[in-house]
Amino acid sequence: MSEQSPSVTLHQTHEYQFDIAFAPGMAHVTSDEGPPLGSAQGPSPAHLLLSAVGSCMSSSLYFALRKFKNDPGGITTTVQGRIGRNEAGRLRVLQIEVQIRCGARAEQLQHLERVLGQFEDFCTVGASVRAAIPTDVSVFDGSGAKLK
Repeated sequence: MSEQSPSVTLHQTHEYQFDIAFAPGMAHVTSDEGPPLGSAQGPSPAHLLLSAVGSCMSSSLYFALRKFKNDPGGITTTVQGRIGRNEAGRLRVLQIEVQIRCGARAEQLQHLERVLGQFEDFCTVGASVRAAIPTDVSVFDGSGAKLK
């Protein structure tokens, strides 16, 4: 088994705002909680979680499509989170819904059934998060037809 050890460094800049450094040479990101705690000067931790799941799922689908020499025609992904209170009354991300839209039409894509059947299993972040948070993934083609 191959293991990696990615890391990020967060420095508090003001109240709930943090400067997030990923790796040398990479752009930094400012995170911030929304009101009433913070002033929404950057994505919240929930936004960052949703973007990580969406980016990983999109990359995994892209890789699976390209493996069969498919051109997805551009990918646009929307990720919606539902935040609410758990049994203990604490705010939690209760559900994640991922909608991935390819620019290409289904008939232009080879081995689509195989791609759609396995790409989620290769998404490191999405599969890890799914173990704790129910995550639904839908895939649409360029005509708007739901493929998965």
